[in-house]
Amino acid sequence: MIHLACRDQHGSKGELCDECGELLEYARLRLAKCPFGADKPTCQQCPVHCYQPSKREQVRRVMRYAGPRMILRHPVLAVLHLIDTLRGRSARSLVEDD
Repeated sequence: MIHLACRDQHGSKGELCDECGELLEYARLRLAKCPFGADKPTCQQCPVHCYQPSKREQVRRVMRYAGPRMILRHPVLAVLHLIDTLRGRSARSLVEDD
């Protein structure tokens, strides 16, 4: 989602701009330290908000932009995320359950 938003909003070609690159690294770091691991709910439903408020707002902006566009670019991931949101489970755990 960050790559999609960066390409469309910042004109990046292949590589992320510095701001989006930092956001992606921050998100990866926070996910790696998540106490829920593979069973992590979507961030919106998570009881632990591990992002700093400013980073959380950046991620919200990215999701607002890229979320609707994901249906066209990655329909399977978009559907899994929707199921995630409805069930309160991570897409990773849904795939691993199969």
